[in-house]
Amino acid sequence: MKPVALRRALLPALAVLFSVPATAQLSVDVTGQIENDLRIAIPAMPTQQKVDTPAGATDLLGQKIAEVIAADLQGSGLFAPIGPAGVPRPTMPEVTNPTFERWSGMNAEALVQGFVRSSGGDAQITVGCYLYDVALKSELTRQGYVVAPRDWRRAAHRCADLIYSRLTGESPFFDSRIAYIAETGPKDNRVKRLAIMDSDGANHRFITNGQSLALTPRWSPDYKSIAYVSYVGKTVRIYIYDVDQGRQRAIFETNNAVFAPRWSPDGRTLLFSQASGGNTDIFKIPATGGTPVRLTNTPGINVGGSFSPDGTKIVFESDRSGGQQIYVMNADGTDQRRISFGGGRYATPEWSPRGDLIAFTKMAGNFRIGVMSPSGGGERLLTNGWQDEAPTWSPNGRVLQFFRTSEGRSGKSSIWQVDLTGVNERHISTPVDGSDPSWGPLLQ
Repeated sequence: MKPVALRRALLPALAVLFSVPATAQLSVDVTGQIENDLRIAIPAMPTQQKVDTPAGATDLLGQKIAEVIAADLQGSGLFAPIGPAGVPRPTMPEVTNPTFERWSGMNAEALVQGFVRSSGGDAQITVGCYLYDVALKSELTRQGYVVAPRDWRRAAHRCADLIYSRLTGESPFFDSRIAYIAETGPKDNRVKRLAIMDSDGANHRFITNGQSLALTPRWSPDYKSIAYVSYVGKTVRIYIYDVDQGRQRAIFETNNAVFAPRWSPDGRTLLFSQASGGNTDIFKIPATGGTPVRLTNTPGINVGGSFSPDGTKIVFESDRSGGQQIYVMNADGTDQRRISFGGGRYATPEWSPRGDLIAFTKMAGNFRIGVMSPSGGGERLLTNGWQDEAPTWSPNGRVLQFFRTSEGRSGKSSIWQVDLTGVNERHISTPVDGSDPSWGPLLQ
């Protein structure tokens, strides 16, 4: 494997910082196709004393946390976990003094060990996470997390984020959430509800009851709210749903078709598209509500709108040239220019949180997910499904989620993700069909 620059990514709060020894040079390449995934041993975590918590006994949590870490790392397409099933659980003294010969005998290149500790009842649990280079018999990094028992999965995701960051040099993304549209019913009469879940599909929750049609959700930059479009009869509203409060408020209402609200990076403004008088144009409106400002005014359909990370540019789709293509404009609507020239039609552009790429849906026979530079160069297609569309970026800008619709009369839709190599695809399980995913920022 080609090494990448090793740079430590700062993890969010909820952590008890441990001292970290000098690092070795074990690393993983995320920039190209990997011939052999890094073999990483992940045994179940021991506990100093078995104690019952509302989420289960600490020994059981040690098993479950290791399982989540292994699933996260395997799902990234870069790692080949060994365990936790079928490998011995280390003792507490071995957590900080591993038996490296055991793991080298399994051909493990890296080792993740840890522990779970609690005083019982509703008291918080402490999860220790340690990463070792097996060949060099050295510790690479360690971190501790203190969480409520119900948040044990978050501790697992944070441990996986720590490992991913240390071994790839990239920012983490496992401890994040997805908003999406949960779909049920026949193809010609779908019930569409707003739902949220963890990045791996766990902790699923329906937000709306399906009495109104919910579409195109997007997380706010501060993770407190979700903007989405709701249709009830001829009335169309843009709602902002407060996740913690469980309440929502309408910031715009019309009888015209409305599409795709999108947040500005500072969370103060929303873009949306509205059809009126035979045209569809892009508007912006304060997140508190108010009078929309039109940003496009050309014959045809202008849809989408996604801010660049610095808030100075907007990427959108338009058919003003005769077919759907990708355009970029300044945030005030000036200097509108086409950037897609690769043949076929282009839709649903979204700017990477890193600012280096724009993701899109390309329609040329089938629907595929692709990326290009903000100037339109370097176009690459990452998927080859029958109908893949509506990409949304991971917080670190290295993975895309999208939804895939199956062929045939059923038209089943499901959530998938793919990394920028185009090699590592993963299906995200949901209780019902899923579409229009929105990947939120890293949790704080």
